[in-house]
Amino acid sequence: MTATTTSATPVAVPKRRLRDRLPVAHQLRQSVGLQRGMLVAGLVITGLFVLTAIFAPLLAPYGFAQLRGEDGAFGSQQAPSAEHPFGTTVGGYDVLSRVIWGAQTALLVIIVAVIASIIAGVLLGLVSGYFGGWFDRVLVVVCDAIYAFPSLLLAIALSIMISGGQSSLWGGILAAALSITVVFIPQYFRVVRAETVRIKAEAYVESAKVLGASNGRIMFRHVLRNATRTLPLIFTLNSSEAILTLAGLGFLGFGIEPTAAAEWGYDLNKALSDVTSGIWWTSLYPGLAIVLAVLGITLVGESLNDLADPRLRGRRRVAQAAGQVAETSVVPGGTLSAGPGGLDGLESGESFDEHGIEVKR
Repeated sequence: MTATTTSATPVAVPKRRLRDRLPVAHQLRQSVGLQRGMLVAGLVITGLFVLTAIFAPLLAPYGFAQLRGEDGAFGSQQAPSAEHPFGTTVGGYDVLSRVIWGAQTALLVIIVAVIASIIAGVLLGLVSGYFGGWFDRVLVVVCDAIYAFPSLLLAIALSIMISGGQSSLWGGILAAALSITVVFIPQYFRVVRAETVRIKAEAYVESAKVLGASNGRIMFRHVLRNATRTLPLIFTLNSSEAILTLAGLGFLGFGIEPTAAAEWGYDLNKALSDVTSGIWWTSLYPGLAIVLAVLGITLVGESLNDLADPRLRGRRRVAQAAGQVAETSVVPGGTLSAGPGGLDGLESGESFDEHGIEVKR
């Protein structure tokens, strides 16, 4: 007799397409209905904000501190015209140019503030959650104290300490960014610390310790990548908060000098007296810029947050994208086969025993 051997056929693992590797591309395919509309709208508005900031020198008709053109001085509080589509400010600046250049200032503050707070918050949360002890207790108390303090008041105090209230372009950007960073660090610290405390008790971390891996290798190779999965959500929400904090500092007079950079909050502050005089254009466009920038980033963040929570997803569309759902045991002594409908089949009120016969409940 000849024995026949059967070899298991290797299962081909499909490679991820290039479009699925792009940021937010996978979430965009998962979204459906209102979630997709919010995500697309947020991405479009945020994309326009970023592109405007990057290409501000090309898009702005004048410089942010320019007062004269080829035909002479612009004039103060001039109404919208062909030469100045958004009019001019009380200081004689072109409103359209100030709005476009202000996007660049806001983007620079977001990049410096959020990246600095992520680096500091993640490192502190990782070390604190992994080692624990007195260092962990001290950091928790300090971060809770900072988190409980009014963020704008703390930013004002730090801005005065750093730059004396007003400064040059990079001096003002660093002052605003550092003051925002101190406010944001506790948020990243809390999230990363909580995840690190949970992950360090997992079996694979214990196995790495048994194999002799160093603490540094375990923290940065095994714990870090699993503890930072929710950071993109916090990043988007903190970006919108950074814009509001920067605008608040400028509105209260602790922002950047107008001759050093354009800043929406400062322009709103100078337009307060114009509103009562019927001069609407000096405050309308900087205010709209703040609202649209914050709205776009917030829509992206809230949509990503909904898609990251399985309870908030569009169930049917997600189940179809994920393929057939595996057999799920829900009835004592029997199983249910959940098809592409996903959880809809489980919630329809129909159950089946092991022979496939419907069970009435």
